[in-house]
Amino acid sequence: MATLDRDVVIIGAGPTGLTAALELRKAGKSVAVLEARDRVGGRTWTGEVGGATLEIGGQWISPDQTALYSLLEEFGIETYERHKAGASVFVAPDGARTEFTGEDFPVDAATVAEMRRLTAELDVLAAEVDPDRPWEHPRAAELDRISFHHWLRGLSGDEAACDNIGMFIAGGMLTKPAHTFSALQAVLMAASAGAFSHLVDDEFILDRRVVGTMQGVSLAMAERLGDAVHLNNPVLRLEWAADGVTAHGADTTVRARRAILAVPPNLYSRISYEPCLPRRQQVAHQHQSMGLVIKVHAVYPTPFWRDKGLSGTCFGPGALVQEVYDNTFHGDSRGTLVGFVSDVKADGLFALDAEERRARVLASIAGFLGDEALNPDVYYESDFGSEEWTRGAYATSYDLGGLLRFGPGQTDPVGALHFASSDLAGAGYQHVDGAVRMGRRAAARIVAELDGGAYDASYDGAAPAFGLKPAGA
Repeated sequence: MATLDRDVVIIGAGPTGLTAALELRKAGKSVAVLEARDRVGGRTWTGEVGGATLEIGGQWISPDQTALYSLLEEFGIETYERHKAGASVFVAPDGARTEFTGEDFPVDAATVAEMRRLTAELDVLAAEVDPDRPWEHPRAAELDRISFHHWLRGLSGDEAACDNIGMFIAGGMLTKPAHTFSALQAVLMAASAGAFSHLVDDEFILDRRVVGTMQGVSLAMAERLGDAVHLNNPVLRLEWAADGVTAHGADTTVRARRAILAVPPNLYSRISYEPCLPRRQQVAHQHQSMGLVIKVHAVYPTPFWRDKGLSGTCFGPGALVQEVYDNTFHGDSRGTLVGFVSDVKADGLFALDAEERRARVLASIAGFLGDEALNPDVYYESDFGSEEWTRGAYATSYDLGGLLRFGPGQTDPVGALHFASSDLAGAGYQHVDGAVRMGRRAAARIVAELDGGAYDASYDGAAPAFGLKPAGA
């Protein structure tokens, strides 16, 4: 068992933890990163399956994600545009299939008008909300006590419009049924992306990808950090006080002046704390939970849909696979589709054996793009719900009333402990951009504490807090 003395110990080697470690090093602080897995990247993860490169975890970048872009620039990492050319496909709840172009789903005019009205309503609220402090909105209490499902239906009697709008946040982002989270949580999701209009615009929110894969960003950071990153070291016991911590990993113990828990909140309880965390923290963490989604990858000899004039972008609010996109990897001559099965539909699929699950998923994709989709060369299901150190996807969200009750204190330090992850971000919430922001903000706050300086609470992490300087140990 190795014992290290460092300024800061960071628990978790995902984008948040690695970004924090880099920033602390730039400020001349010594760091150690303890990671439970045998890899870095957290919820960004790349796999080679059947000779195909698959982004098992998070992968897309939108134009507003300036923190992530600044990190890519720092490392000289390039991006490429997702394939978008061609018509999209919509499958209605009754099974009717329509190819379409433009922003509006091919539904009746009254439903289109209602969808536009609901989008405008959400855009107004999103513009009024500070994503770092949504609980300060004048209507926060009202919005946090009603589910997103019921809030939409209080605004509109058009069930199809409500289902279509709800899909983008419920199945598409929080991966929970819309009746299980509040309207305030939904507005936060919209505000975190700049507008609800951005969430419904796949050409914006799913704009670009990383040439070397999104996990490659974490790999580049880990390479720069070198032997400061300790894999296969889950922290199951953490001793803490106001002035220091001792983090016990599997084969490495770190004594430090501060600690950053750079893991999702649903994993905080995986650690035994000595002494116990304050009661409010203990209770608050029980009100944040992961959603559930199956990310399905299917690789074909060619991107056959493009020959049909299709983009590969498909939507089906009532379909088993409710979203499909062209996910062909940079430089690959083959064609890759990615589809998503969320929340209760994922529950149903996981009750089936692997062969039946595959058959039903591919049949759903074929309902959008034709029978050529039934026989991929490679088929793979990303399942973070069964992954020990994640336990769901894409990120945690609060249950009804939890955001207003517990959100204001979610990033407050407890003694020497700091909390940071994309789950706690305002701008960039749930995304790698939010992870970068939170890593930078936690690092800046700790540097201010250790150096006796003032912490700038307005710092948003969109750009690095510290310039390059000789790295600490």
